[in-house]
Amino acid sequence: MPKAATAEEAAERAGPRKQETVEGLAEKLGRATSAIVTDYRGLTVKQLEELRTQLRSQGIDYQVIKNTLARRAAEQAGIGELGTVLSGPVGLALGFGELSVPAKVLSDYHRVNRRLPLVAGFVEGQVLDARAVQALAELPPRDVLLAQLAGTLQAPLTQLAGALTSIVSNLAATLDAYRARLEAA
Repeated sequence: MPKAATAEEAAERAGPRKQETVEGLAEKLGRATSAIVTDYRGLTVKQLEELRTQLRSQGIDYQVIKNTLARRAAEQAGIGELGTVLSGPVGLALGFGELSVPAKVLSDYHRVNRRLPLVAGFVEGQVLDARAVQALAELPPRDVLLAQLAGTLQAPLTQLAGALTSIVSNLAATLDAYRARLEAA
């Protein structure tokens, strides 16, 4: 049988289980806020299950899938750029909440176990290299970033309020001194 010329033709030739796998992953990729690509070589089955349990507790789905099926799913989900980083044995960690959580959990796992290097990522329509994924993992949580922003915005306003209070106090003291001088005269 000759090789399929298009992705659609290849999908038609694929068996029903593969099509279900592709469609399921495409649906998840469409909902995901971030996707982190890892190299799972060197992990035992037990370690992989522990990792999946840890990720699941954070609302992250981890799948080991063939690259050709992952590329088809990415194309169906409208994020074909993800296919450019899929080479070798990879696992996909799909986050559905805060963007940095999958990168943080996987980075922490890598730091402790020295396995499962972060290969690449896909966040908000952009493919990230391993360094960018690591930088994403090091970002503070969203709540902390918002608190820092609020503090940054609040500091100048507090200074302005203090300056205005000082001006009003000085004006009141000057007017009081002027009234006292007029009464004495």
